[in-house]
Amino acid sequence: MSRPTLAAIFPLALLAACKPPATDEYVERVDLEDTGGFASEGAPSPDTTGAGWAMSRTAGRIIYGKPGDTPLVALECTGKPGHAMVRLTRFAAADREAQALAAMVGSRLVARIPVDAVPSGRAWIWQGSISAGSAGLDALLDPVSIELTVPGAGTTVLNPSPLPVDLLASCRALNGPPAAPATPASPQ
Repeated sequence: MSRPTLAAIFPLALLAACKPPATDEYVERVDLEDTGGFASEGAPSPDTTGAGWAMSRTAGRIIYGKPGDTPLVALECTGKPGHAMVRLTRFAAADREAQALAAMVGSRLVARIPVDAVPSGRAWIWQGSISAGSAGLDALLDPVSIELTVPGAGTTVLNPSPLPVDLLASCRALNGPPAAPATPASPQ
């Protein structure tokens, strides 16, 4: 071998010597069934034929479901004047301490509501709040059915009713009248 060839090969040999050979010991191999870190199986979408809204025994709260059955959804006005919130509860099993984004989809608007799994005595269920002034909540004003989807809890069709409209109006009233749009300063 010529001297220039050796000079070119020598640095490559040194570089290769610096790296240990590939081995399976760097990563522990496990079966996917042994990980246990996946979410539980999602629930099917409930049949909402004959379901409707009703006043709750709790003031400022309405529930949705079939008469005589466990409610599927509850909406409640919470907070204090100037900071009113609408709390959504989806009575469906949730994984302990899970988080998700619920979507309330109307014909014109969508409300995206962050929800957390909260303990309810027997199980963890979905619950979250959004500002009563959120424009997405106007989906509740649609005179047609809207859909509420929570990952893992299916899609619940919410049949139209004046009760969600009334709840939203009274909750928004706690925040006072909407702020007047800013008027441009007049030139002087």
